Order: sequence, then C-alpha cells, then structure tokens
Amino acid sequence: MASSFDVNANGIVYKHFQARNVSIISCPFSGGQPRDGVETGPNHVLEAGLAKQLESLDWTVNKIYDLEFVEPESDPDEGKLKRPLYVGTSTKLVADTVTATLESGSLPLTIGGDHSLAIGTVSGVLARLPDTCLIWVDAHADINTPQSTESGNIHGCPLSFVMGLAEPCPPQFAWVKPALAANKLAYIGLRDVDAGERDILRKHNIAAFSMHHVDRYGIGKVVEMALERINPDGKAPVHLSLDIDAVDPVEAPATGTPVRGGLTLREACYVCEAIAETGNLVAMDLMECNPALGENASSIKATISAACSLVRCAMGETLL
Repeated sequence: MASSFDVNANGIVYKHFQARNVSIISCPFSGGQPRDGVETGPNHVLEAGLAKQLESLDWTVNKIYDLEFVEPESDPDEGKLKRPLYVGTSTKLVADTVTATLESGSLPLTIGGDHSLAIGTVSGVLARLPDTCLIWVDAHADINTPQSTESGNIHGCPLSFVMGLAEPCPPQFAWVKPALAANKLAYIGLRDVDAGERDILRKHNIAAFSMHHVDRYGIGKVVEMALERINPDGKAPVHLSLDIDAVDPVEAPATGTPVRGGLTLREACYVCEAIAETGNLVAMDLMECNPALGENASSIKATISAACSLVRCAMGETLL
C-alpha cells in the first residue's frame, strides 16, 4: 500500500492511503447469534444516508458491496459451537472482500450484521497489513474459545480465532490464520466479561479498559493509554472494530445484547475522533445494530443515527 497521503479540510491525515477512498461492505449476516433482525442493520444504516455523509467529508465512495450469505442445508454443531459452517464460509467471504478492498487502495468500512463477522474483517486486514493494531470497542470481550463459550454463539468468540486461541481449530475455520498478537489488541468500554474470558485477558496481558477505567481516568486518557499499549511509536495501522452495544442502551437501544452503564454517545464519538486524529485508521467495523429489537421507531432511529455518527467521527468529522 502506498505511503503517501491525503488531507481533508479539517487537517486529518490518513497516512496509509494515496487518496480518500472508502468502500462500504454491507454484511446482512446473523449466523453468529440466535436473534433475528441484526441482518437488517446494514440496510438501515445505508438508508440513513451513510454514503452521502461520507462524501460530505471529502471521501469518495468507490464501491458499496452487498455481500450475500448462503446458509448451508446442513450445519451441525461443532462441539459447543452453533452454525460453524455458515459462520466459517461467510467470514471467509468477508476476509477476501476486505483484503481486496485494501489492495485497491480503498479503506474497508464493514457494516454488520453480528460481530462474528470480525473473524473475516480482522483476518482480511492482517492479510494485507500484518502489523495492524486492533481497537475493540464493545461491552463484551468476544474472546471466548470453542471450549470456554457457554452459549456456543460465535459472535462471542471472534478474537479467539484470529489470535490462534481456538485450539484445536474447528475445521470450518481452517482458513483462519492466527495473525493477531496479544500486544496488538486493546479493548475500550468492557462491562460484561465471562469468567473464561477474564482468564484469557489476564493470561495474555491484553490491554483491557473497562467502564471502570473510563470512570476513573476519563475517556481521553483511556484512549491514550490504549494506543500507547498497542502502538507505542504511533506508526502502525489501526483497525477499529466497534459494537454498537458499547454505547449505553439509553442512547443506542436497538441491539442484541445491551448492557446498562456503557459509553455515552459523546464518549464513543471521542474514541472514533481520537483514532482518526492519529492518521493510522485503515479499516472500521460497525456491528450489531438490530432494528428488530427497537421498542419503537424512535429507538430504532436513535440507534441508527448513533451508528452513523460513530462512522463519521472515525472518518474525519470534527466539531469545529
């Protein structure tokens, strides 16, 4: 990938691209969890005018992919894991699309769908840019292994696959390379972590900043500490993977696993703004909007509006 850059009107430099090009990868996928509706999230985000919003920030929307995911006729459990073949083949498609997008000189913006899709997005980015760091903004750690998961829902397991912790690796995921090192991952906004996940975080000394840290230090300091841990020289590419449930359900209620006491929308926007300011953003995921779980039209609109705001902040929107 070229090392030259483009500067927008706000002065933010995206160092790893020649031009301000983005491709939106719409992933209407719900196979990593049991609740219907999350597959409609991407369409709601696009219908809210996301592409035009990005163009207003001087991005050229090169392509909008609308990926199709075909559920297999037979998909038996693999140990505890549910629908492993569907998730395995679907995330491989996502990985290939993300890699091809980066190779074309465009930033991949993946809109989900459930967070199991990150098996594909993270793999796809690391296949092209192996030194990339990952900021995971989420109420949940999503690092359960096939052995530690209690539910068997793979949207709670994606990081164990890309880190090589899912051993023995289920055959449906044999294509996944363990490319993400523990010192390249940082969490922001955790508040619902399983016991097995807590053991993994401690064993591998993974940078994990919970809502306790946000309360204690403030969101600005938390983002600073997270980036210092995984990108100390400030030169490596950064992939931002954001689950809308990181935001408190008061402000983003239409999601599958809401947990009270989360980031305010303003705090979540700050995370995105701060990462944009580094100039190192090379990919973004926005996952787990589920309009079917909104109590009414107002709650759905609030969630989709929040999602669009977070994307715009990561893509260079500033307050002044």
